[in-house]
Amino acid sequence: MEPEMEDKTLELMNTTFMDSQTDDFSSKKTTVFKTITNGPMTGSRKRPSEGNYEKEKDVCIQLFDQWSEADQVEFVEHLISRMCHYQHGHINSYLKPMLQRDFITALPAQGLDHIAENILSFLDARSLCSAELVCKEWQRVISEGMLWKKLIERMVRTDPLWKGLSERHQWEKYLFKNRTTEVPPNSYYRSLYPKIIQDIETIEANWRCGRHNLQRIQCRSENSKGVYCLQYDDDKIISGLRDNSIKIWDKQSLECLKILTGHTGSVLCLQYDERVIVTGSSDSTVRVWDVNSGEVLNTLIHHNEAVLHLRFCNGLMVTCSKDRSIAVWDMASPTDISLRRVLVGHRAAVNVVDFDDKYIVSASGDRTIKVWSTSTCEFVRTLNGHKRGIACLQYRDRLVVSGSSDNTIRLWDIECGACLRVLEGHEELVRCIRFDNKRIVSGAYDGKIKVWDLQAALDPRAPASTLCLRTLVEHSGRVFRLQFDEFQIISSSHDDTILIWDFLNVSTNGQTEGRSPSRTYTYISR
Repeated sequence: MEPEMEDKTLELMNTTFMDSQTDDFSSKKTTVFKTITNGPMTGSRKRPSEGNYEKEKDVCIQLFDQWSEADQVEFVEHLISRMCHYQHGHINSYLKPMLQRDFITALPAQGLDHIAENILSFLDARSLCSAELVCKEWQRVISEGMLWKKLIERMVRTDPLWKGLSERHQWEKYLFKNRTTEVPPNSYYRSLYPKIIQDIETIEANWRCGRHNLQRIQCRSENSKGVYCLQYDDDKIISGLRDNSIKIWDKQSLECLKILTGHTGSVLCLQYDERVIVTGSSDSTVRVWDVNSGEVLNTLIHHNEAVLHLRFCNGLMVTCSKDRSIAVWDMASPTDISLRRVLVGHRAAVNVVDFDDKYIVSASGDRTIKVWSTSTCEFVRTLNGHKRGIACLQYRDRLVVSGSSDNTIRLWDIECGACLRVLEGHEELVRCIRFDNKRIVSGAYDGKIKVWDLQAALDPRAPASTLCLRTLVEHSGRVFRLQFDEFQIISSSHDDTILIWDFLNVSTNGQTEGRSPSRTYTYISR
């Protein structure tokens, strides 16, 4: 922009009366210029409307329109720099709505509906509800984009509780299908979401209050009573018994489907996957069974005394024994299992082992937990703190949770070896323990199962009195083993029973808090 033209325009903008050359004109021009450069003078901030203002404005606009965009910006910058703070605020309020863009409405107009849908698909439920109320176009994008369906699918992918509910209530069949497949409208998923939230709140309340439906399997072992170990899935429960047998139960009907025999001692530990069942016994052997046929595929003879616990995953198996040793095995196949290394260091029976890709963790009657490198099998560190022998533990990520015959549960940081919390409440030896992201569930020789708040236990500020959420009492003997998920606990005991504590399907008719109507199935061996 030419300097002369800019000066001329500024002069026009700062001049009050173009047709007057009197002293009064000079005085008013000075007043307006001072107001622009130094702030408003006393009196009204609003410029009085005067006769020549419209003509002067038109001249300025005509000149302004002749300039390039760059010159226009430069001129406005000069103009704004001469204004006071009050004027800046007024201009800012004027510009704000001009600078805002409704991109969700604008994108579909450009044929970019999928981008608008993708942006809104990251919203949580509360924000999605608010977005529906913005305008009809936003509501259309959410509806046609099936964003409530996508939100539910995201929750099912990332949260085990949502996944479990989708399977049990069978609305998973309406998920993860593309638009070409026949699926319900967006309104179905919009109404489904609050129902799922209500179900989740009910389940959480049932856990807190101990409300459950109880099912009982009476094993009725002929010679010696007791169910030492178990594992379950949606279809079956596999249990190892004191009478040397392995019994497989239908999880729905609670009927015994199959009995596996072959061990000459009590079945103390087991684990299965989709191909095999691996069991350890007081007869000192480890046996591998076909999970479908029940055929014995392999027998491992290594330990000198009872095999107390075992774990296997991704071609690696770890067993431990009353003989104080830990054996690490390579599992190429069910019939091709070779001993890799024997770990020695405990001074008493090794009662339990667990492992991942980084560490093998073992616990013993010598009151210690030992940590070993999974890759090298070298010793890493010892966790000291329990005052008596350790009967059970679970290890995941950095957290180890252990139970002992000192009647306590301890939480440990495996990397530094620090004890993070001691949980007290059981009256006898803590025999079994499991945890997930929310809870710790423990079973003890006092016949009780306790549910603990894991997140509170990890918070050093949480009072000890708030950590135990519920104590469940139904077993009449020592609790030997338990497993749980978001909906249930399944436990076994010296009383020769397997109990299923169902926190999802709870009848509210005439039940007292903490106890529910039970269904019992009795198996009588022939």
